[in-house]
Amino acid sequence: MRGIINRFSGKYFFLSNFAFCDVAYEGAIYKTVEHAFQASKSLDTNTRKLFLQADTPADAKRLGRQVKLRSDWESVKLDIMKELLRQKFNQEPFRTFLVGTGNAELVEGNYWNDTYWGVCNGIGENHLGKLLMEIRQEINKSIDILN
Repeated sequence: MRGIINRFSGKYFFLSNFAFCDVAYEGAIYKTVEHAFQASKSLDTNTRKLFLQADTPADAKRLGRQVKLRSDWESVKLDIMKELLRQKFNQEPFRTFLVGTGNAELVEGNYWNDTYWGVCNGIGENHLGKLLMEIRQEINKSIDILN
């Protein structure tokens, strides 16, 4: 597949951090990448437990906006996201689905003005899309080595 995937919804919802897929972060298992990522914003164990109880990724995201950010947040958030995404996309069927995107450019297009992780109205850094493409490349290299 060539071209661009510019929304992580519909048949590409599996690319979204809101897709249910258990991931571990520092000894706890979270329902989605979003739950784990939002929990990682705090170093406080009790605060992190709140994210384990959040029913939906949207609930976790809302809760994440209310926590006091850890002091090193800006310097660690990309690495944390990358590790969580690696976990998700090392699981089936997510691994196969990601590989199935071929060499399409992955852009987390959104309407909620997230210009760090995605692109809104043509503006954004698209860090989520870039990480997904990097992980896809890692998986493809590992497949090539096995073949």
